[in-house]
Amino acid sequence: MTETQNVQVNLECILSKFSVYRLYYLKLFALLIFSGVTNAFYSVNYVFAAGDTVYSCKYSECDDSFVQSNHLSNLNRCHKYDFLHNSTTCSILNSSANQYTYCDEWIYNENKSFVEDFNLACQDWKRTLVGTVHSFGYMIGLLLTGPLADKFGRKKLLIFSGITAASMGLGRSITTSYWIYIALELVEALFGDTYSTTFMLGVEMVTKEDRVAFVTAMTAGTSIAGVVTAVTAWSLPYWRHFLRAIYGPALLFICYIFLLDESVRWLLIKGNLIGEALSVLKKAAKMSQITIDDSDLKNIDCEKLPSNTKFVSLIAMTITSKTLLMRFLACVLMWITGIFNKYALLINSVELEGDKYLNFGLATLSELPASLVLAYLLKRFKRRAPLIGSFVLTGLFCVGQAFVPRGNPWLSISLYLAGKFMATISYATVYLYTSELFPTYTRNTMHALCSSLGRVASILAPQTPLLTVYWSGLPSVIVGGLSLLTGMVIILMPDTAEDALPDTVIEAEAIGKGQAGDVTKL
Repeated sequence: MTETQNVQVNLECILSKFSVYRLYYLKLFALLIFSGVTNAFYSVNYVFAAGDTVYSCKYSECDDSFVQSNHLSNLNRCHKYDFLHNSTTCSILNSSANQYTYCDEWIYNENKSFVEDFNLACQDWKRTLVGTVHSFGYMIGLLLTGPLADKFGRKKLLIFSGITAASMGLGRSITTSYWIYIALELVEALFGDTYSTTFMLGVEMVTKEDRVAFVTAMTAGTSIAGVVTAVTAWSLPYWRHFLRAIYGPALLFICYIFLLDESVRWLLIKGNLIGEALSVLKKAAKMSQITIDDSDLKNIDCEKLPSNTKFVSLIAMTITSKTLLMRFLACVLMWITGIFNKYALLINSVELEGDKYLNFGLATLSELPASLVLAYLLKRFKRRAPLIGSFVLTGLFCVGQAFVPRGNPWLSISLYLAGKFMATISYATVYLYTSELFPTYTRNTMHALCSSLGRVASILAPQTPLLTVYWSGLPSVIVGGLSLLTGMVIILMPDTAEDALPDTVIEAEAIGKGQAGDVTKL
């Protein structure tokens, strides 16, 4: 063997020979963006599928007002709906008789709505439970799918999750039982999320210079998906048709068995799959019309794990590092704030003054220019500065919006969209930043664990519209305060923009060390 053949070649050097604008990466990005787009279709589908519906009591003594009430003593008490404060009052409707009027039959203003199909009048908690169950299942599901992706591979989990989501969504579109609907919603949330695995596969298949391009493409794709979701909901108001339209495309994940390649970085770290990794690189080189020396492929420098290494041991190696443990805790806070901001602002957009479809569409469309600004910020200012700035500005815009007097819808919506704009930047950056902090053999697990714990926020977010009973600006104030706190914590974190993805704990601990002007960091 010659001297040149003995030289170890870093995977980052081989990947740098590729261009993301050549055929192989265009195909890879298209497949991954499709996965992100379909996930965006159904991640908050309950906003429209299980939307609120105005209804009135069928009894003549209640015909003069719309009603909404609590379930008391197994009887639905008919209360007058207070339009001014958007809350239920306890005034007696039948004032002449000086007594409550009980109501157990209802007239719904929207035919074939979710509330009508399952007869949920005066049971608003059942409608909001859909979003809470989805978020809770998603939180638990990440604890399962993250380790599975690290153990069995990104590709297998992505395909399994995509097909699961399609099956559960289409199943919900035909069920006539509310509790079966809830059960299918839970199963989808547990095993049907594709975004985390998709994101990790994409990040691991590009160089540090091209990570920003991938994140920008994914963020732009999900933004467009949000607009398509709003248009679909508007054009297909019947929730069953709506679900079939957004879940049907996910059946195409079956084709990924033949179209998608596994993460080369994951294949190399597994040790016994090096041959498959080299095959992927050779195919990529052929499609991209570039030449890679066989000697470079044979001498890729990558620390391989022993085939008998237990996954629990790998997790222990990661969290017993004091540096990585402190970073993990900080990442959990960033995820809680980022997720709460994303979902609370998106969900509450349909509660703003004006048309709910237009407001939702504008809220998601704001993510498109945000993705373009994101690309510039991450290239120019690395990671930490954009994170701090976006969280702080989210806080300021949202707190300001909370104090806009009613009757100024465009000022309110403008500040709201500005906050959503900055929240999109922070959320997308957190997604990328977390993937750059942990070693390859536990990257998906640690990323999923941070995301899972952060889903506590997405469980609470669907309930935030209920806070408007006390003050319409309360959800925005909570978003703003949490954002400002998180922005201050990030000051202690390192920057990762100049580092290759770490494969080991030692490499992960060294991230951000020795950068000029840095303060002491976690």
